[in-house]
Amino acid sequence: MKILVICQYYAPEPFRISDICEELVRRGHEVMVVTGVPNYPEGEIYPGYENGQKRDETINGVRIHRCGTIPRKRGVINRFLNYFSYPISSSCFARSKACRAEDGSSFDVVFVNQLSPVMMASAGIAYKKKHHVPLVLYCLDLWPESLTAGGIRRGSPIYRVFHRISKSVYTRIDRILVTSRMFTEHLHREFDVPSEIVDYLPQYAEGIFEPLPYKDTETFDFVFAGNIGVLQSVDTILRAAGLLRDEPVHFHIVGGGSELNRLEAMAQELRLNNVTFYGRRPVAEMPKFYALADAMLVTLSADPVLSLTLPGKVQSYMAAGKPVIGAIDGETETVVREAQCGYCGPAEDVAVLVENIKRFIRGANRSTMGANARAYYEAHFARERFMDALEESLE
Repeated sequence: MKILVICQYYAPEPFRISDICEELVRRGHEVMVVTGVPNYPEGEIYPGYENGQKRDETINGVRIHRCGTIPRKRGVINRFLNYFSYPISSSCFARSKACRAEDGSSFDVVFVNQLSPVMMASAGIAYKKKHHVPLVLYCLDLWPESLTAGGIRRGSPIYRVFHRISKSVYTRIDRILVTSRMFTEHLHREFDVPSEIVDYLPQYAEGIFEPLPYKDTETFDFVFAGNIGVLQSVDTILRAAGLLRDEPVHFHIVGGGSELNRLEAMAQELRLNNVTFYGRRPVAEMPKFYALADAMLVTLSADPVLSLTLPGKVQSYMAAGKPVIGAIDGETETVVREAQCGYCGPAEDVAVLVENIKRFIRGANRSTMGANARAYYEAHFARERFMDALEESLE
């Protein structure tokens, strides 16, 4: 197949889409990616990509074109400029003669890896309309619900505008792949998307594919790994740490994001000697943090729509063969319960998180929970399983 991939983010930015595209090339397909100038998550253009450098390059067999993008930086205005600059520039490129397969022909299929903003799918829709090829969208972030993380109220004028934009995107897709089973009903209810064009395709674990051993110490170590933003509600972990000062526990926060500095200051203010921040770490370093953990932590803001999501970190936790302790509702709680690999309580509920951590350190069989997590991962979230399903959908 000749596959055109649309995604605002790509390597060197830390997203699975780079691995997906390279695997499709290894399987014999031609892949071209139309992406933006790398600036996620800090909002500054990566060194070596300033002033139009590396607009066209090939990485591990994947052809990449980077469209002009206003970096995220900070503040609402910059965020919205970023959100609209890529859809405009990428749609122009998708309509141009330069957007074509290596033999000069049209691509066979368009694949949109839809994170935030939903408008990043615009280039895919433009290409589909011009060349009459099928369009597959992988929905990782629900829109316009994701706007609520930035303080946009449901029902507000801005929310209603983006609801119309989202509907115009989701209703023009030939097939939608979703990361959570609960997305299917939401898309049908909100946008009248027929359930028969929606397929469940959960994310796979990135970088860790073998279960990791436990170390034997007197302290129970709990690790949170991933983006640290408003949605992740890492405050819940810090407040739990404050209530667990007298317990033999230590919390390790691995990752970067918009909330990191504030949370580090909060930990100092609360004098949390049982919390360590490590900042963002490359994927290659992550095994040592997973090996450190007696259990992994997952938290999310309390929100009925956010609860529909299954954060990608859960798959990585389970691939490492680690129990999962969460302050999170909905799909994640369902998965952890089905797998019998840990304990989950309501999102942002500090008291229940504290109780579940105490329950874990005082009686849980971490080896059994870890084995259950790994078994569930292999049955549902394995990388090979994901790639086979994606390839079938594209074909």
